[in-house]
Amino acid sequence: MKELFSDVLANTQFSEGSGWKRYRLNAGETIIQKGEYGNTLFLLEEGVVRVLGGAELDGNRRISPGLCDLEAGAVFGDVCLYESRERTASVVSLTEVCLLEVRSDMLSIYLDDHPVQGYLFLKGLFQAMSNRLGLANDRIEHLLAWGIKAHDIDKYL
Repeated sequence: MKELFSDVLANTQFSEGSGWKRYRLNAGETIIQKGEYGNTLFLLEEGVVRVLGGAELDGNRRISPGLCDLEAGAVFGDVCLYESRERTASVVSLTEVCLLEVRSDMLSIYLDDHPVQGYLFLKGLFQAMSNRLGLANDRIEHLLAWGIKAHDIDKYL
């Protein structure tokens, strides 16, 4: 994805300030808060971030398990590509990071105006999202297997 973003960012029609901004953050800073509405996506240029979920245990206790760590070149916040949406997870920096925050509306217009580049960008994004979905499915299956075994449910299946 980093190469596909590089091609877009190099074009003078998609300039810094109007289409995207570069940020540097310290370790421990929140980039995205689950539940907030957003209309941007992010490219992680340097550093490592952790994607955090949220769950409620026993009605009162909330936990934020780490779902995955992302390294340089990763894209996140992509559920907001075509519309302002509620963020589905929180993201915090584990190290010092450099990231690009890209306005979804401006990126969409740019990709519409450059259909070949748009196709390649969306194809790369689809592949990244598909890989993430596969990893999430594997984790869910392992978690379900652990829960079934831990609660001795398998004898009822």
